[in-house]
Amino acid sequence: MNETITKFKSSKYFGITVLVAMAVLFWGIFKILSPSNFGSSKLLRDYLQTSIQYAVGGCGFYFIVVMGLFDFSIGANIVLSSLVGVLLSRQFGYYGLILGCLVCGTMIGVFNGFLYSKLRIPSMIVTVGLMLILESVANYVVAFDKSGFPGKLTDAGILAFNHAPWNYVVAIIAFLLAAFFLRYTRIGTYCNAIGSNEYVAKNMGINVEKYKFIAFVLLHFFVGIMALLTVSYGRGMLAVTGMSSMDRNFKPLMGTFFGVAFKKYGCPITAIVVGEFIITLIFNGLVALNIPTTINDFVTGAVLLIIVTLTNRGRVGSVVK
Repeated sequence: MNETITKFKSSKYFGITVLVAMAVLFWGIFKILSPSNFGSSKLLRDYLQTSIQYAVGGCGFYFIVVMGLFDFSIGANIVLSSLVGVLLSRQFGYYGLILGCLVCGTMIGVFNGFLYSKLRIPSMIVTVGLMLILESVANYVVAFDKSGFPGKLTDAGILAFNHAPWNYVVAIIAFLLAAFFLRYTRIGTYCNAIGSNEYVAKNMGINVEKYKFIAFVLLHFFVGIMALLTVSYGRGMLAVTGMSSMDRNFKPLMGTFFGVAFKKYGCPITAIVVGEFIITLIFNGLVALNIPTTINDFVTGAVLLIIVTLTNRGRVGSVVK
C-alpha cells in the first residue's frame, strides 16, 4: 500500500491532480470573495483565452530556462513579429499574418542564438541589448504601414485567431509540438541534461553550444506563435521604446516556473498551461476585488514564489543553482 502511494506521488497524475486542485482552490477563494463579478462560465472562458497566449510563450521559454539561460527580448520579439505580420497581412491576408509572425519570430531566435554563441557573454546581457535593437526596428517597421491604421488589424476577414475555435486549435498544436520536442527528440533530452549538469553533459559528448542555439530558435518560434495569438486577440500592436516591451516577458515566464517546478512529475507542458491559467485566475480575482495594481503584482508574485517553493523545494544539503 505504501509503495503504491509513493509511486503515485511521483507520477504525472499526482502532479496534474495538484495543479487542478490549486486551480479549483483559487477559483473557489475568489468566487466566495467576489461572487458577482468573478468566475462565471463566460469569464472562465475569457481567462482561458488569455492564458493560452502566455502558455504558448511559456512552452518556448522552457527550452532555455531549464538550461539556466534567460532571454529579455521576448516582449520585443512579440511586438516586432506582430507588426511584421500586420504589415504583410495588408497584401497577403492570412498568409502574410501567419508567416510574418512565425518567420520573423524564428529569425530573431536564429539571430539571438548566433550572437549568444559567438559573443560568449551571459544570455541576460546579450538579450537586453537585442531588446533595445528590436524595439527600434519595430518603430521603423510600423512606419512602412501606410494604411492609416498602423499596427492595427482592420480587416475583419483575418480575425479567426481572435476567438474560438481557431485560437484554441493554434495553441493546442503548439502545446503538442512542445511536448513532442521534449519527450521524443534529442533536443528535449539534451536540454534537460545540460540543465542538470552542463559539464557532465559536455563530457558525455553532447554539443552544448549547438543545443543552446537550437533552444533559442525554438523559444522564438513559439514566441512567433504567441505573437500571432496576441496581435489577433488585441486586434493590433503598438510599437514601443525604452524597454517598455519588457513587461511582456514575465507572464510567459511565470508559466515556465510551473513547468520547471513540475518537471519531476513528467508533466512540464501541462504544468505550464494550467499554471498560466492559475496566474490568470489570481490576477483577475484581485482585479474583481478592486485591489490596486501594485498590490495585485505583489500578491501574484508572492503566490507564485510560494507555489514554486512548496513544489520544487530541494532537500537539505542539495545544491541550488
